Amino acid sequence: MSETRILALVGSLRAASINRRLAEAAVQTAPEDVEITLFEGLGDIPFYNEDIDVEGAVPAAAQALRDAVAAADGVLLVTPEYNGTIPAVLKNAIDWASRPYGAGSLKGKPTAVVSASISSNAARWSHGDAVKALGVAGGVVVESAHAHFGVIGERFASAHPREDAEALTRLGATVHELVAAARGELVSA
Repeated sequence: MSETRILALVGSLRAASINRRLAEAAVQTAPEDVEITLFEGLGDIPFYNEDIDVEGAVPAAAQALRDAVAAADGVLLVTPEYNGTIPAVLKNAIDWASRPYGAGSLKGKPTAVVSASISSNAARWSHGDAVKALGVAGGVVVESAHAHFGVIGERFASAHPREDAEALTRLGATVHELVAAARGELVSA
């Protein structure tokens, strides 16, 4: 069986963010025939502007994102919650990957969302906004692949999520469901 490629987009740009650590732990749960790559450079992509989204002049960072999404079999968003919603860097990534309209690299791509925050709400508002944006952008949202983590400041204060058996189990289930959708193995996504 050929390798399945999953692209992870992390909504926190902070190098030591717990959301990034959750994405790193998700990589650890991937089966041998699955490659999960954390996209680097979301902070380098300019805000979406149709004036600069013209053939031959698309900013290199935005084109790199589009190419990475196009090359992936599925996309995993890992999102914190900023002021009750999705971080601007993730919304911007979705905007760039949704264009050109009707033919963007997200179109038809299986997607899943992992949300995490310091509150017990587990970034569910951000999760909802990410799901909405992905769906409108043409992604195929795999509801069964979602995971939510609350009170992460306490839970992962002294240990990386890869050291938390329950977190690894939930992330592994998320990866498994997303991979199944990417391979066309899910009956309904």
